[in-house]
Amino acid sequence: MSTKLMPLAEAIAAHVHDGDLVYAAGFTHLIPFAAAHEIIRQGRRRLILARATPDIIYDQMVAAGCAEKLIFSYSGNPGVGSLRVVRAELEAGRLAYEEYSHFAMITRLTAGAAGLPFLPMQSVGTQDLARANPQYRTVTCPYTGAVLNTVPALQPDVAILHVQRADAHGNAHIWGILGEQKEAAFAARRVIVTAEEIVDEAVIRSDPNRTLIPAMAVTAVCHVPYCAHPSYTQGYYDRDNAFYLEWDKVSAAPESVAAWLQEWVYGVPDRAAYWAKLGPETHARLAVKPRWSEPVNYGEF
Repeated sequence: MSTKLMPLAEAIAAHVHDGDLVYAAGFTHLIPFAAAHEIIRQGRRRLILARATPDIIYDQMVAAGCAEKLIFSYSGNPGVGSLRVVRAELEAGRLAYEEYSHFAMITRLTAGAAGLPFLPMQSVGTQDLARANPQYRTVTCPYTGAVLNTVPALQPDVAILHVQRADAHGNAHIWGILGEQKEAAFAARRVIVTAEEIVDEAVIRSDPNRTLIPAMAVTAVCHVPYCAHPSYTQGYYDRDNAFYLEWDKVSAAPESVAAWLQEWVYGVPDRAAYWAKLGPETHARLAVKPRWSEPVNYGEF
């Protein structure tokens, strides 16, 4: 099996194109900020950005002029308030959008991963969304006669997933909170995996149940320590809550957003330089103590 290992800049250049539908996965942690910053640096335009909970990763990409449309469920700076840039662009009519419930977004990815044109779902909590979003349709169940909501499959051109560790072929381990990474990987046409560590294939094989993303689904794998900051990577570094609070202030004015992008995205060449620029005080504040799980015995036959 040939290696898929390459620098992040090379992976973005090869696999993220203007006009693509991009899905940056990860829920609460493992959000691939470094990949988003590289997309901004490379000047991608007219992207359709899809994600459950856009987080400030998409606020930054919208601010940089990368996006023409947003497909999402719940748009906010977690624990703080609105995504100021996204909200301003939506209200001004400069950013097209489709809004779904969390479950509907995952259902769309599940349909895409299964090669189905749509999937039905219960209508709990979606009545208002269904009235506002014409992509919600209905179908009558052929078994019970119940009327169910449906949502169309979502098949991103490229999905970007951050993981704790992967081998050079793209087999990837994830632990902690699981989001929609697996569904996004199998729904997408191309998959870029960023990893805190690149490990020998034997490490991955030692714990197969933790291999959420297999090599068969991966297009490129990139070694990008600290990729997820200001979100966190379970077992590697903590969430930078102070950064999320600070972004709310930064994003209040276009001038401060532009200055931040110039300093922290365009002004650094890569994630290593970004992390170094954050400085030792931030590194120490976000450091985590080891908390090991118990080993399991797979046995040998």
